[in-house]
Amino acid sequence: MPPGSTSRRKVAIAGVALSDCGRVDEATPYALHAQAARRALADSGLDRSLVDGFASAGLGTLAPVEVAEYLGLRPTWVDSTSVGGATWEVMAAHAADAIAAGQARAVLLVYGSTARADLKAGRRTANLSFGARGPLQYEVPYGHTLVAKYAMSARRHMHQYGTTLDQLAEVAVQARANAATNPDAMYRTPVTVAEVLSGPVIADPFTKLHCCIRSDGGCAVLLVAEEYVRDLAARPVWVLGAGTAISHSAMSGWDDFTVSPAAVSGRLAFERAGVRPAEIDVAEIYDAFTYMTLVTLEDLGFCAKGEGGAYVAKGRLLRDGELPVNTDGGGLAACHPGMRGLFLLVEAVRQLRGEAGEGRQVRRTGNRLPELAVASGTGGWFCSSGTLVLGRG
Repeated sequence: MPPGSTSRRKVAIAGVALSDCGRVDEATPYALHAQAARRALADSGLDRSLVDGFASAGLGTLAPVEVAEYLGLRPTWVDSTSVGGATWEVMAAHAADAIAAGQARAVLLVYGSTARADLKAGRRTANLSFGARGPLQYEVPYGHTLVAKYAMSARRHMHQYGTTLDQLAEVAVQARANAATNPDAMYRTPVTVAEVLSGPVIADPFTKLHCCIRSDGGCAVLLVAEEYVRDLAARPVWVLGAGTAISHSAMSGWDDFTVSPAAVSGRLAFERAGVRPAEIDVAEIYDAFTYMTLVTLEDLGFCAKGEGGAYVAKGRLLRDGELPVNTDGGGLAACHPGMRGLFLLVEAVRQLRGEAGEGRQVRRTGNRLPELAVASGTGGWFCSSGTLVLGRG
């Protein structure tokens, strides 16, 4: 754009890719970053020399400096925002704003983790908390772990609105059903509500299948300015609107356990995109626990507050349901290598392009491809949220 210009460029997602995922015992996190980045660039059809923006978090002492150096990139726009699982939606919002304002022409977002392999090999141990300093010092000594925080909020929703264990279990059942036709999913065998409820208790009311899996894996997303769309190898997916929000650090500072910051980020994203939740064809939602899916659907406006249990219980989340949710199987079945937010964008783009594959591609009324998708990431214990509305080009 000319100096001093006040116009804003449209921004498209040009390339998406996964690295090897699931059980990856012979790779480093850096290698998974590189593999995903190469594949996303190849998917876009653009040359790596175009990339002048880079965003990454979770790896290295100076993220994203170390990762960019490993990839051989020298970006002039960088982002290392770290707000948990919502990091990638927040980064994508930042990148879209930077491109629209002329501060970058192409921004590469990359993530990779060998969390599962490292644990199996004894290179790391499972952690019970994010730390015990600052506000968390008043919770951690009493065993208030991450899963316990989500379990407590789920119990509050059950008490306040009558949500049942069967309804929460339905989220896991439908996620596994969606994963059944995804060759990249780590767990594809169907499960029943009874199987979910009969599993070992992790934190009341969550049994094992209420909780996300632990996997290895990485992915990458390339965003570009509109003038490069003509050179893409695949159909562009446009960033129509984005919103971000944070709420609290300690549970004692959370105003309402049944409301997540997606209530704010979602409202902003839909308003900026100029669309309504009822117009969305497919939703990719962060699902470290079943309750996250249920309450995020409420907060994004797909059903009223307190009605999430009844909403998910009717098969609406299935690939051929009223609102296909986590069409790859989500963190409950497909993959969850630590921070899953970027995977939501990859799956949303593939569905909008019509590239999800036989038996996995969402088709709406009249056999049409989905035209609008929402990707909403959650960080911490509902501490942060980033939501993007995407449209098919």
